[in-house]
Amino acid sequence: MIDKNSPVPIYHQLEEQIKSQIESGELRPNEAIPSEREFTEKYQISRMTVRQALTNLVNEGLLYRKKGCGTFVSERKVEQVLNRLTSFSEEMLKRGLKPRSNILSYETVVANPSVSAKLGLAVNEPVLRIERIRLADDVPMAIETSYMPLHLTKGLTEELAKDSIYQFIEEQLSLKISEANQELEAIAANEHEAYHLNIPKGSPVLRMKMVSYLEDETPFEYVKSSFRADRYRFYVQLKR
Repeated sequence: MIDKNSPVPIYHQLEEQIKSQIESGELRPNEAIPSEREFTEKYQISRMTVRQALTNLVNEGLLYRKKGCGTFVSERKVEQVLNRLTSFSEEMLKRGLKPRSNILSYETVVANPSVSAKLGLAVNEPVLRIERIRLADDVPMAIETSYMPLHLTKGLTEELAKDSIYQFIEEQLSLKISEANQELEAIAANEHEAYHLNIPKGSPVLRMKMVSYLEDETPFEYVKSSFRADRYRFYVQLKR
C-alpha cells in the first residue's frame, strides 16, 4: 500500500513495493508490470511520480523497457564475489546454472608487447590465444580472450577448452593456480561484443582484465573479459 502521510517519498514507496514483488516471485523475470496509467489509477498518485519510480528501477537494472510494449522484470543478475579466485564454470555450477563455452577462435599467435609483459615472456614468443563466449543455461554472459604460454597448456585442445580450462590445468597437468591480479571498469559494448552477447551496441558491459599465477608465481593466464552488465554484478566484502 501507499501511505500518502508517510515522510517517505511516494515514488520510493512504490519502488520498494515493486522490489518486494520481484523478490517474492510475484513478478517473474520477463513479465510485464502494470502500466503507468494502471499504477496512477490504483494508488491515486501522479503519473510523474510513477514514472520516476519505474525509471529508478530501470536504472538499477531490476526492470527494462521495450519500446511500444511496456516495462518488464529483468532477469536476476549473477553475483560474483571478487575476494576469491574461481572459474566461470565453478561460479555457474554453484548457482545451479549450466556453464558452456562457444569457441570463436583457438590459435597460436606471437605475443605482442602488452601480452608479453603480462605473462613475463619475450616479445614475439608464441602463446595460445582462445576467444570464447561464456554461457549460463545457454544465455551469453560474457566474451573473453585468454592468452597462455604454450609450455603450460600441453594437452589442451579446442574441445577441452569448451569446458573449464582451470579444471584441466589443475587436474590433468597437476598445476595449482593460486592467485590473480584483476582490474574492472565499465565500458560500452563495441559491435563485436554486442553481436556475440546479444545486446545492442553501446550497452554497458563490465570489462575485467586479469593475470592469474601458479603457486610458484609463474604467470599462467592473461584474460580480458566483457560481462553483460544487465546479467552480472560483482561485489567485494571489505573489513576495517
